[in-house]
Amino acid sequence: MNVRKYFASRMIQLVPILIGITFLSFAMMQVAGSDAVTEMYSNAGAAVSEETLDAARARLGLDKPFIVQYFVWLGNMMTGDMGKSFISGRDVFQTFMSKLPATLLLTVMSVAATIVLSVPLGLLAAVSAERSASEQDSTHRTIYSVIDNVVRFLSFIGNSMPNFFVALLLMNFLAIKLGLLPVISSGVTLESAVMPTMTLAIAMTAKYIRQVRGAVLDELGQGYVTGARARGVRESVILTKSVLRSSLSTLLTLLALSIGSLLGGTAIVESIFMWDGVGKLAVDAITMRDYPMIQAYVVWMAIIYVGVNFVTDMLYVVIDPRVRLGAEK
Repeated sequence: MNVRKYFASRMIQLVPILIGITFLSFAMMQVAGSDAVTEMYSNAGAAVSEETLDAARARLGLDKPFIVQYFVWLGNMMTGDMGKSFISGRDVFQTFMSKLPATLLLTVMSVAATIVLSVPLGLLAAVSAERSASEQDSTHRTIYSVIDNVVRFLSFIGNSMPNFFVALLLMNFLAIKLGLLPVISSGVTLESAVMPTMTLAIAMTAKYIRQVRGAVLDELGQGYVTGARARGVRESVILTKSVLRSSLSTLLTLLALSIGSLLGGTAIVESIFMWDGVGKLAVDAITMRDYPMIQAYVVWMAIIYVGVNFVTDMLYVVIDPRVRLGAEK
């Protein structure tokens, strides 16, 4: 199988996955245990008769059998029509797209901050760990060991703190005590994005540091590193052009998971900072039982995770000769 056929087969495999996810999400909305029409009128504060409720169900197509509702919804969705919000009456697709730029901004800033912090720190910890094990001088060995332990300790602290706790700490320190940033978002601006970005980046950086450190340590123990050092190749060249490149598959896997999660909207962080993105939209929709909006969010999450994993698979083939050889068989 050549690389092009490999990509084509992977794409074909994604179709039943996406259809299965849409079916399950639609089924879950049906068995949620509450009636969307009743919730809609209840949120509006209106007391209506059963006849009015039945008429509203008929107008929204909720009186039809489940399988008919599903195929009607699926057909409409494939043409870009995700229906109208039960709460606001606005077009679901347009509402969803209006929230997407805020989530995209937060995703780009968080991932960029994470890479800038985690890769150098992970590399520093790995090099320090290797040198502390091989260094003959006790003073140097102690220094390297301290550096490695400090970086690992910071990553442990970052991993142990939940996002909502980090968000509250940042709000208390940067916004309330120092007054440097707004407590809650005043719009999709860089200033308002600083604290949500820091909240997300702290947890991701802590996770990435440990993974980068482990991957780099594994590569430093390989024979090609020993050979390069024996030939007099500079350490910086070995680390940047060989070790880091060989460790990219680990970083790509982490990035795929993180980007999928971030593009889906980080509900807790967006809600705390009142960041008007996809995550906050999903929380509001769930609270108000806005089923069309919830279904749109589930479909978006499915597309994001499937798409990001597909792109990651393609990148594996491009950067890793071992994967490329496997795809060409």
